[in-house]
Amino acid sequence: MSAMRFFALTSAAMPLALILFTATFPATAAEKDVIVEQADVNSSPKQHLDQLFSQLKRERDPDKASGIANEIRMEWNDSGSATINLLMQWADKAIEEKRNPAALDFLDEAIALKPDYAESWNRRATLNFVMGNYRKSMSDIERVLDLEPRHFGALSGMAAILSNSGNDQLTLKAWERFLDIYPAERTAQEQVNTLAEKLAGNRT
Repeated sequence: MSAMRFFALTSAAMPLALILFTATFPATAAEKDVIVEQADVNSSPKQHLDQLFSQLKRERDPDKASGIANEIRMEWNDSGSATINLLMQWADKAIEEKRNPAALDFLDEAIALKPDYAESWNRRATLNFVMGNYRKSMSDIERVLDLEPRHFGALSGMAAILSNSGNDQLTLKAWERFLDIYPAERTAQEQVNTLAEKLAGNRT
Protein backbone atom coordinates (compact mmCIF):
# COMPACT_ATOMS: atom_id res chain seq x y z
CA MET A 1 0.00 0.00 0.00
CA SER A 2 1.45 3.39 -0.96
CA ALA A 3 1.48 6.32 1.43
CA MET A 4 -1.13 7.97 -0.76
CA ARG A 5 -3.39 4.97 -0.24
CA PHE A 6 -2.76 5.05 3.50
CA PHE A 7 -3.77 8.68 3.72
CA ALA A 8 -6.78 8.15 1.47
CA LEU A 9 -8.06 5.45 3.81
CA THR A 10 -7.57 7.59 6.88
CA SER A 11 -9.27 10.57 5.26
CA ALA A 12 -12.81 9.24 5.67
CA ALA A 13 -13.37 11.24 8.83
CA MET A 14 -11.49 14.31 7.57
CA PRO A 15 -12.54 17.26 5.41
CA LEU A 16 -12.58 16.71 1.67
CA ALA A 17 -9.70 19.18 1.53
CA LEU A 18 -7.40 16.64 3.09
CA ILE A 19 -7.85 14.26 0.17
CA LEU A 20 -6.17 16.84 -2.04
CA PHE A 21 -3.69 17.83 0.66
CA THR A 22 -2.36 14.30 0.96
CA ALA A 23 -2.57 13.32 -2.71
CA THR A 24 0.98 14.41 -3.47
CA PHE A 25 2.06 11.06 -4.85
CA PRO A 26 1.84 10.29 -8.60
CA ALA A 27 -1.01 8.17 -9.88
CA THR A 28 -0.08 4.95 -11.61
CA ALA A 29 -0.37 4.66 -15.36
CA ALA A 30 -3.41 2.45 -14.90
CA GLU A 31 -5.19 5.15 -12.94
CA LYS A 32 -4.82 7.86 -15.56
CA ASP A 33 -4.59 7.67 -19.32
CA VAL A 34 -4.38 11.36 -20.06
CA ILE A 35 -2.19 12.92 -22.70
CA VAL A 36 -0.15 15.84 -21.41
CA GLU A 37 1.74 18.19 -23.68
CA GLN A 38 5.33 17.06 -24.10
CA ALA A 39 7.88 19.37 -22.55
CA ASP A 40 10.85 20.67 -24.50
CA VAL A 41 13.64 18.13 -23.95
CA ASN A 42 16.06 21.02 -23.52
CA SER A 43 14.03 22.71 -20.79
CA SER A 44 15.17 22.72 -17.18
CA PRO A 45 13.07 21.07 -14.43
CA LYS A 46 11.87 24.53 -13.37
CA GLN A 47 10.90 25.44 -16.94
CA HIS A 48 9.07 22.12 -17.30
CA LEU A 49 7.20 22.77 -14.06
CA ASP A 50 6.29 26.28 -15.22
CA GLN A 51 4.94 24.80 -18.48
CA LEU A 52 2.83 22.29 -16.56
CA PHE A 53 1.38 24.97 -14.29
CA SER A 54 0.55 27.06 -17.34
CA GLN A 55 -1.29 24.08 -18.85
CA LEU A 56 -3.07 23.41 -15.56
CA LYS A 57 -4.32 26.98 -15.35
CA ARG A 58 -5.70 26.83 -18.92
CA GLU A 59 -7.24 23.35 -18.76
CA ARG A 60 -10.98 23.19 -18.02
CA ASP A 61 -11.53 19.45 -18.47
CA PRO A 62 -11.26 17.86 -14.97
CA ASP A 63 -9.78 14.57 -16.20
CA LYS A 64 -7.15 16.23 -18.38
CA ALA A 65 -6.34 18.66 -15.57
CA SER A 66 -5.90 15.73 -13.18
CA GLY A 67 -3.34 14.22 -15.53
CA ILE A 68 -1.41 17.49 -15.59
CA ALA A 69 -1.62 17.75 -11.79
CA ASN A 70 -0.18 14.23 -11.50
CA GLU A 71 2.76 15.25 -13.70
CA ILE A 72 3.34 18.21 -11.39
CA ARG A 73 3.29 15.87 -8.38
CA MET A 74 5.88 13.65 -10.06
CA GLU A 75 8.11 16.69 -10.53
CA TRP A 76 7.63 17.61 -6.86
CA ASN A 77 8.51 14.08 -5.75
CA ASP A 78 11.99 14.26 -7.27
CA SER A 79 14.21 16.27 -4.95
CA GLY A 80 17.21 16.02 -7.25
CA SER A 81 19.10 14.23 -4.47
CA ALA A 82 19.34 10.45 -4.15
CA THR A 83 19.78 10.80 -0.37
CA ILE A 84 16.68 12.96 0.07
CA ASN A 85 14.62 10.72 -2.22
CA LEU A 86 15.64 7.71 -0.12
CA LEU A 87 14.69 9.46 3.12
CA MET A 88 11.32 10.33 1.62
CA GLN A 89 10.80 6.68 0.60
CA TRP A 90 11.66 5.56 4.13
CA ALA A 91 9.22 8.11 5.53
CA ASP A 92 6.47 6.84 3.21
CA LYS A 93 7.12 3.24 4.30
CA ALA A 94 7.02 4.25 7.98
CA ILE A 95 3.71 6.05 7.37
CA GLU A 96 2.27 2.95 5.69
CA GLU A 97 3.27 0.93 8.75
CA LYS A 98 1.82 3.58 11.09
CA ARG A 99 5.25 4.30 12.57
CA ASN A 100 4.63 8.03 12.68
CA PRO A 101 7.54 8.99 15.00
CA ALA A 102 9.99 7.23 12.66
CA ALA A 103 8.39 8.94 9.65
CA LEU A 104 8.79 12.32 11.35
CA ASP A 105 12.47 11.56 12.02
CA PHE A 106 13.07 10.78 8.34
CA LEU A 107 11.25 13.92 7.22
CA ASP A 108 13.10 16.06 9.78
CA GLU A 109 16.38 14.71 8.41
CA ALA A 110 15.33 15.41 4.81
CA ILE A 111 14.41 18.98 5.75
CA ALA A 112 17.69 19.51 7.62
CA LEU A 113 19.71 18.27 4.64
CA LYS A 114 17.77 20.23 2.00
CA PRO A 115 15.59 22.93 3.57
CA ASP A 116 14.65 24.38 0.17
CA TYR A 117 12.90 21.16 -0.94
CA ALA A 118 9.22 21.98 -0.57
CA GLU A 119 7.83 18.45 -0.74
CA SER A 120 9.55 17.28 2.45
CA TRP A 121 7.87 20.16 4.29
CA ASN A 122 4.54 19.28 2.66
CA ARG A 123 4.84 15.60 3.57
CA ARG A 124 5.59 16.56 7.18
CA ALA A 125 2.65 19.00 7.17
CA THR A 126 0.42 16.16 5.98
CA LEU A 127 1.66 13.81 8.68
CA ASN A 128 1.27 16.45 11.38
CA PHE A 129 -2.30 17.02 10.20
CA VAL A 130 -3.09 13.30 10.37
CA MET A 131 -1.62 13.22 13.89
CA GLY A 132 -3.78 16.20 14.92
CA ASN A 133 -0.84 18.61 15.26
CA TYR A 134 -2.58 21.41 13.38
CA ARG A 135 -0.34 24.24 14.55
CA LYS A 136 2.78 22.39 13.39
CA SER A 137 1.04 21.43 10.16
CA MET A 138 0.13 25.03 9.40
CA SER A 139 3.69 26.15 10.12
CA ASP A 140 5.00 23.59 7.63
CA ILE A 141 2.36 24.59 5.07
CA GLU A 142 3.47 28.22 5.30
CA ARG A 143 7.03 27.10 4.60
CA VAL A 144 5.86 25.05 1.59
CA LEU A 145 4.08 28.07 0.16
CA ASP A 146 7.12 30.26 0.73
CA LEU A 147 9.12 27.82 -1.39
CA GLU A 148 6.38 27.02 -3.95
CA PRO A 149 3.40 29.44 -3.87
CA ARG A 150 1.63 27.28 -6.48
CA HIS A 151 1.56 24.18 -4.25
CA PHE A 152 -2.14 23.34 -4.51
CA GLY A 153 -1.76 20.40 -2.13
CA ALA A 154 -0.49 22.69 0.61
CA LEU A 155 -3.29 25.17 -0.07
CA SER A 156 -5.92 22.45 0.32
CA GLY A 157 -4.25 21.46 3.57
CA MET A 158 -4.44 25.05 4.73
CA ALA A 159 -8.14 25.07 3.83
CA ALA A 160 -8.66 21.88 5.85
CA ILE A 161 -7.07 23.37 8.95
CA LEU A 162 -8.93 26.67 8.62
CA SER A 163 -12.19 24.77 8.13
CA ASN A 164 -11.54 22.81 11.32
CA SER A 165 -11.06 26.09 13.16
CA GLY A 166 -14.44 27.32 11.88
CA ASN A 167 -13.03 30.27 9.94
CA ASP A 168 -15.16 30.14 6.79
CA GLN A 169 -13.88 33.44 5.39
CA LEU A 170 -10.23 32.38 5.43
CA THR A 171 -11.13 28.86 4.28
CA LEU A 172 -12.86 30.37 1.25
CA LYS A 173 -9.79 32.50 0.48
CA ALA A 174 -7.54 29.43 0.63
CA TRP A 175 -9.81 27.57 -1.80
CA GLU A 176 -9.93 30.59 -4.10
CA ARG A 177 -6.12 30.62 -4.16
CA PHE A 178 -6.24 26.92 -4.99
CA LEU A 179 -8.63 27.47 -7.91
CA ASP A 180 -6.48 30.28 -9.29
CA ILE A 181 -3.79 27.61 -9.78
CA TYR A 182 -5.94 24.54 -10.50
CA PRO A 183 -9.32 25.86 -11.77
CA ALA A 184 -10.74 22.51 -12.98
CA GLU A 185 -10.61 20.70 -9.61
CA ARG A 186 -14.17 19.72 -8.72
CA THR A 187 -13.77 19.39 -4.94
CA ALA A 188 -12.31 22.88 -4.74
CA GLN A 189 -15.11 24.25 -6.92
CA GLU A 190 -17.71 22.65 -4.65
CA GLN A 191 -16.03 23.99 -1.53
CA VAL A 192 -15.92 27.54 -2.93
CA ASN A 193 -19.58 27.42 -3.96
CA THR A 194 -20.70 26.00 -0.61
CA LEU A 195 -18.71 28.48 1.45
CA ALA A 196 -19.70 31.46 -0.71
CA GLU A 197 -23.39 30.55 -0.31
CA LYS A 198 -22.98 30.05 3.43
CA LEU A 199 -21.23 33.38 3.91
CA ALA A 200 -23.80 35.16 1.72
CA GLY A 201 -26.56 33.65 3.85
CA ASN A 202 -24.87 34.82 7.03
CA ARG A 203 -24.81 38.39 5.73
CA THR A 204 -28.55 38.51 4.98
